[in-house]
Amino acid sequence: MGGPDASPVPRRRRILSPLTRRILAVNVLALAIPVAGLLYLGTYRDRLINAELDSLKTQTDIFAGALGEGATHIDPTGRQVLDPIQARDMIRRLTSARNVRARLFMTDGQLVADSRRLGGRGRLVRIRSLPPPPEDTPIGERALQVFERLFDALQTRTDLDTYREAPQQSIADYPEAGRALDGESVGIARQDGEGGFVLSVAMPVQRYRQVIGVVLLSRAGPEIQQSVRAVRIVVLQVFAGALVITVLLSLYLAGTIARPVHRLAEAAIRVRHGLGGPDVEIPDMARRGDEIGDLSVALRDMTEALYKRMDAIGRFAADVSHEIKNPLTSLRSAVETAARLKDPVQQQKLMAIILDDVQRLDRLITDISDYSRLDAELGRENREPVDIGRMLQALVNIRETVGGDGAPAYTLETPEGGDMMVPGVESRLAQVFSNLIDNARSFSPPDGTIAIRVTRQGGAIKATVSDDGPGMPDGKLEAVFDRFYSERPAAEKFGTHSGLGLSISRQIVEAHGGTIRAENRRNADGEIIGAQFTVSLPVD
Repeated sequence: MGGPDASPVPRRRRILSPLTRRILAVNVLALAIPVAGLLYLGTYRDRLINAELDSLKTQTDIFAGALGEGATHIDPTGRQVLDPIQARDMIRRLTSARNVRARLFMTDGQLVADSRRLGGRGRLVRIRSLPPPPEDTPIGERALQVFERLFDALQTRTDLDTYREAPQQSIADYPEAGRALDGESVGIARQDGEGGFVLSVAMPVQRYRQVIGVVLLSRAGPEIQQSVRAVRIVVLQVFAGALVITVLLSLYLAGTIARPVHRLAEAAIRVRHGLGGPDVEIPDMARRGDEIGDLSVALRDMTEALYKRMDAIGRFAADVSHEIKNPLTSLRSAVETAARLKDPVQQQKLMAIILDDVQRLDRLITDISDYSRLDAELGRENREPVDIGRMLQALVNIRETVGGDGAPAYTLETPEGGDMMVPGVESRLAQVFSNLIDNARSFSPPDGTIAIRVTRQGGAIKATVSDDGPGMPDGKLEAVFDRFYSERPAAEKFGTHSGLGLSISRQIVEAHGGTIRAENRRNADGEIIGAQFTVSLPVD
């Protein structure tokens, strides 16, 4: 039984693929981070507080000037003092059109006027702001309140005191008012305990530079919270619109990436498990012009190469089976016949046939093994600069050394001072040229000539190996490179060659990015005077 990966059925597509979720998360997070910073609004709120304090200072200055001019009298000792009754009336008139609370303290710290507690003794009127009547809060408003509480909690200022009001107030309850007795104008912001602010400004009431009292103006800060809230609502509205656009664009972007990748993955799974056979194709997305299109082209090329390799393996297996079957059949027949023969001479002949067949099998299996390992070995071996001229010279020297009677002569022509270096695996390139030279020697007549010529043409090194033999049939110039094809001289013993030499040579040359071709040499009358093989190898 196979493991989890053995199932040929593709996994069910999810509503949102992992890639889509990642794209959504990244884009939404990139949008949410600056929006969260905008919603924080701590600096904006502090600027509003400072602006409100400046406005309140201007009003307090007006109050102090009015009280110093219109609510004073001279006492029996000749000093300038505040008249509490006149001060209350002026404070009532001055605060009627302003959303502020005014309190007036005497220099001894006594509170003599409060705009929220108007009237004299026995007829005190206390003014209090009541909350609005309760209403059903919509869900959207509730969500907004939750956001506001969250951001208010995050941006609570720890440097502000909490506003507290004593039942019996005096100047000692308000430090800013105490400092105003020294002639300073002081503004302070406090928290009201409910997330809002109370702003107050204390200023001395003076008459001819004499401090005769302190006026304290205070105002709750709902406008500040309302301004911050209005900005947050605008930011949230913009964020909601941007979020919708971001999600839609993210889904579109993910669709242009995730869906094609999913299609490619499904096709690759079908190819892997052989669903649909060789008719299965990778979707062609080359028109996209992006990395996914490049991936599609690469997968299509890889699949095509895979199918070609599978076909080649199948044909190779069939060819190997056919080639091995011939010597095996001969061996079987010889062994069966040898068991019935009594004549020692005939038995010796059959044993010679059996030995030839065994040697042929051994040679065939060796060449097949070399052929099957060739691709893997060429992919693993490092390419190094190879001097083709020096290599051919060494091969020619070896064959001239072992030459005998009737052996062909060798000529090697190379350009003087030319660069004949190519990147490659030297042992494999030497195998190619050794095979070509040995083939030329086997077809050369006695005392013939094998001519080798090396030239450089553009970005390639070309090497030709020519002989004076009978040449090749014109219709077989490509077939000579087929596996197990053998066109040997008549005098050569059968089975000496496996027919894989030229096929292996072409495989090596093409693995180096080169080409190899065969042609016949002809004289002026068009008669064949020999064969010629040309190998072209790129310099870079």
